[in-house]
Amino acid sequence: MLIGEYLHTIDNKNRLSVPSKFRKELGKTVILTRGLDKCLFLYPVAEWKALADKLAKLPLGKADTRSFVRTMIAGATDIEIDALGRILLPDYLRVYGNLKEAAMVVGLYNRVEIWSPELWQAYSRSASDNVVKVAEKLGEAGLY
Repeated sequence: MLIGEYLHTIDNKNRLSVPSKFRKELGKTVILTRGLDKCLFLYPVAEWKALADKLAKLPLGKADTRSFVRTMIAGATDIEIDALGRILLPDYLRVYGNLKEAAMVVGLYNRVEIWSPELWQAYSRSASDNVVKVAEKLGEAGLY
């Protein structure tokens, strides 16, 4: 299970250390792509394949669906985790995520999100302001 928040530095060669706690579950090869809210999504290969299969079945006739699928799939790249547990962040994804010297690496059960620390802090603050409202709605739906 991929859970927890970790602050890691990005070295001068654009390498980011993946928390050791995540490495076994992620495997040697991972998929990195543009995420939502200006973060990056990092998937184990099997999780990525399951998601990509669902995305590939979405209707092509809707512009917003095409745009979403293009963003997720065209932006994806497979990356090897090196012997020291690092991944190389491609420039286009580093720019997309506004990643500079550091990154928040956040486990979300079946994927990892990589955030600019500043964006993560702002997002977390905003999300915590709404968590009670969301919990109530989920409770009404019998999901929490």
